[in-house]
Amino acid sequence: MEIEFKDNHVAKAVYGEHQANLKIIEDELDITINARGNHLNISGEQHHSQMAKKILNGLSSLILHGYPLYPGDVQHAVTILKADNSVNLKDIFLDTIFITANKRQITPKNVSQKKYIDAIRKFDMVFGIGPAGTGKTYLAMAMAVSLFSKGLYDRIVLVRPAVEAGERLGYLPGDLAEKVNPYLRPLYDALNDIMKFEKSSIMLDKGLIEVAPLAFMRGRTLNDSFIILDEAQNTTREQMKMFLTRLGSSSKAVITGDITQIDLPENKGSGLVEAQKILSRIKNIKFINFNKKDVVRHKLVQDIIDAYEKRRTGCLID
Repeated sequence: MEIEFKDNHVAKAVYGEHQANLKIIEDELDITINARGNHLNISGEQHHSQMAKKILNGLSSLILHGYPLYPGDVQHAVTILKADNSVNLKDIFLDTIFITANKRQITPKNVSQKKYIDAIRKFDMVFGIGPAGTGKTYLAMAMAVSLFSKGLYDRIVLVRPAVEAGERLGYLPGDLAEKVNPYLRPLYDALNDIMKFEKSSIMLDKGLIEVAPLAFMRGRTLNDSFIILDEAQNTTREQMKMFLTRLGSSSKAVITGDITQIDLPENKGSGLVEAQKILSRIKNIKFINFNKKDVVRHKLVQDIIDAYEKRRTGCLID
């Protein structure tokens, strides 16, 4: 099976440095790709060869549309089409959510992320549930910054439960703000990855962005706000109800969490688990579920999650 690229720059970008992209496709599909100039020859099992051709043509189309092919995108493209060969890569990778200060495009990297982004655009309350590394919080943050920058919301509110906010916080030095700050650090990290530090600092000082522990939400009504509740699996049932009823007019809430990593005491039920059970039938609330195949971090993260899942279900024996 042969492919010919008419543009030298496109061919070079598709191949990757030292043909690294071709190597990924070869390893994932158990095929052989021989490159000579702009010509590729694909050999191997027919179905896999056809899939490789679709992946390569899809990547070239992305590049022709101005998409900067990032390290990892090839792996994501292979994973997408192995799961569903009917997917058009352009529908996912060209859906730009936000362009960061260093000109990096933030886009979905798989079908689940695309569904998640579309749900956030359409619904005023969205739950993103799944393992670490699936982009739940980061994409919600990117959507918040994007919609805020377009003037659709007056502020961004980022919330996290401090699950050890009982006795142990009392032993930490500093005032209450300093005690809870370590729990909020991941939100600051994501924010500063999307925006210039100087700009986010100014917005924080002006109150346009607020980062707060969940306990600080009691008694408030949040109007004209894009609100993100992160690590929601560590909310109690009472805390979750309290948070969900803070939603004011012209606001949007995204709730993210991983129900396999609940850190609450055994006698405390997770508010996220309960919410999933009792709110799933409400018409204007959308639940998006991610799984280990949606992990977009290092490939080892998928293997680690898989190993722990096997241990939890008894498939892994000591």
